[in-house]
Amino acid sequence: MKKLLLLGFLLLAGCTGIPQGITVVDNFALDRYLGKWYEIARIDNRFEKGIEQATAVYSLAEDGSVKVLNSGYKVKKRQWKTVTGRGVFIDDTSKGALKVSFFGPFYASYNVIALDRANYSWAVVCGSNRSYFWILSRTPLMERELLEELVGKAGSMGFDTTKIHTVTQQQTE
Repeated sequence: MKKLLLLGFLLLAGCTGIPQGITVVDNFALDRYLGKWYEIARIDNRFEKGIEQATAVYSLAEDGSVKVLNSGYKVKKRQWKTVTGRGVFIDDTSKGALKVSFFGPFYASYNVIALDRANYSWAVVCGSNRSYFWILSRTPLMERELLEELVGKAGSMGFDTTKIHTVTQQQTE
């Protein structure tokens, strides 16, 4: 039993951190990052397989943590899925490195690795390894040239761009 608990703790410890060779953005302003984001592209993961129209809404909780509300449409089941989580900064609040939990004490990394500094209109996010990757936008559609540029940047950082899935979003007026 002790070995199983130790293995569990080691696995959880591996869920936070930054992939080797990647840095998070500095001079990060949480107040500018809060609000609604549309998922434009991602490397599919087991939590989002078959999900389209994915969004994330970040707001400040009373305790100073970040409230996370993720939503998406499960195409095969023809139903909406939502999950609420909590994010906290790993260390310095001026760096885009947080850990997010959707299941009690279990945290995963949320690393902002590229960001539109002027307008906070797009962001590139990864997890603790290169198999968790997202491109986010404040609008449901992103210009093709910008998306291609961000995918190229992801490739130069070692992400497998052949695994990137473009998320279908409904256009809003």
